[in-house]
Amino acid sequence: MDNFEQQKRYERAKERVDELKKFYNNLFSYIMVISFLAFINYYTLGRSWDGYLWFLWAAFGWGIGLAFHAAKAFRLNPMYNKDWEERKIKKYMEEEESDKNRQLWE
Repeated sequence: MDNFEQQKRYERAKERVDELKKFYNNLFSYIMVISFLAFINYYTLGRSWDGYLWFLWAAFGWGIGLAFHAAKAFRLNPMYNKDWEERKIKKYMEEEESDKNRQLWE
């Protein structure tokens, strides 16, 4: 294996680790902030859960974003996985090559 390929693999692995770190930081922030908002909501309702639970709106909204972040970080996109990406790149490279050859003969 040549040095260039090894360097590229290292860079891709480092990017993936950075992506995971960002997700885990986002998850930690979500847990802390939503817990704090739930605590405030609980105490403003007179120390009971019999009332309007407004913190759930924040939990739901941020949770949607967190789910998309998780899908990206853990590469859970079934439609556009790495194999699909590689096939498309190969297809477009072949199309470009055939267009170039066609122009040479015209």
